[in-house]
Amino acid sequence: MSGAHEVDVAVIGAGQAGLSGAYFLTRAGLRPDEGFAVLDHSPGPGGAWQFRWPSLTYAKAHGVHDLPGLPLEGADPARPSAEVVSEYFARYERAFDLRVHRPVNVSAVRETGGGRLLVETDAGAWSARALINASGTWDRPFVPHYPGQETFRGRQLHTAGYRGAAEFAGRRVIVVGGGTSAVQLLMELAEVADTTWVTRRPPVFRDQPFDEDWGRAAIALVEERVRAGLPPQSVVSVTGLAATEAVRAARARGILDPLPAFDRVTEDGVAWDDGRELRADVILWATGFRAALDHLAPLRLREPGGGIRLEGTTRVAKDPRVHLIGYGPSASTIGANRAGRSAVREIRELLAGGAETGRAKAGGTGTSGAEAGGTETGGTAGTTPVRAAALAH
Repeated sequence: MSGAHEVDVAVIGAGQAGLSGAYFLTRAGLRPDEGFAVLDHSPGPGGAWQFRWPSLTYAKAHGVHDLPGLPLEGADPARPSAEVVSEYFARYERAFDLRVHRPVNVSAVRETGGGRLLVETDAGAWSARALINASGTWDRPFVPHYPGQETFRGRQLHTAGYRGAAEFAGRRVIVVGGGTSAVQLLMELAEVADTTWVTRRPPVFRDQPFDEDWGRAAIALVEERVRAGLPPQSVVSVTGLAATEAVRAARARGILDPLPAFDRVTEDGVAWDDGRELRADVILWATGFRAALDHLAPLRLREPGGGIRLEGTTRVAKDPRVHLIGYGPSASTIGANRAGRSAVREIRELLAGGAETGRAKAGGTGTSGAEAGGTETGGTAGTTPVRAAALAH
């Protein structure tokens, strides 16, 4: 297309998933900026890790796995994981000459002539025969709606806007959410604040190691939903919470004794329908993230169930040119590495097929996000991290 940079493959995102895909593209013989281009909205290397709170040290980080071809060695466990991983990703990009374009904000991916996809950004357009989408979840922090939420006179923030415990010293903090981040923040905040944990369902702590067999079983459960065209659950939600020595100590101290989900938010805290009330200064929503896929809305990839159905590990059922890495079963650091290899293997086969690799071969035009009742709104992928902290005021 006139004015667009032409490549065989466009890669959106340069976190673990995007870098893995780019690495395997180089191994397949494609050259950066000629055969493929990596577009990343972040200001520097590190993916979502660069935005993690400073007190999340490398020793505390949950599941940092080596990128393919270059191990992460000699990291100081006491350093912030944001620094460790950002430096590692920067070294990785240099080692394999991946030439990541940043900051580049992708607004939309559209069908264009000749079986190609047009990737529209604030830095120009790229025309590609195939797409690896690795845009992650950090730009879509999820906060559930509760009646009265807007009346709360204290502070509300999502974990994406959390920077450390010191600013909450002496405050009454309700942490909402049942995942690993909630547990980590509760243990940290309990040292300086009066904390209460609220979960939608009772947490499950597991003493057994999270070995490869357990991981495969968990991923299989996530794959089942994705293959059914449903929005994916996180891998962590399936595996449960690791009962580490620190977690066991916190449970013994009563820090990790949760209350059931409240029914509404009040001006001064939260309340249950049975008459219980709890006053609070801060509500910290550790309620996870959703996949940042709004830029794919023009391709109409969603199923009636609201998710994007995948064939195999990464290939979108409605358009075989599009691969999602870091979505569903590959939404873990080790899963992203394996998915990168799988996606590139299939993309090589697709590219070898020539001009008949367009949408028509996939069969049908799909269903729009609006028709499916999904969340595709044509928004911008790669909005700044400021949006993630929008609830902090």
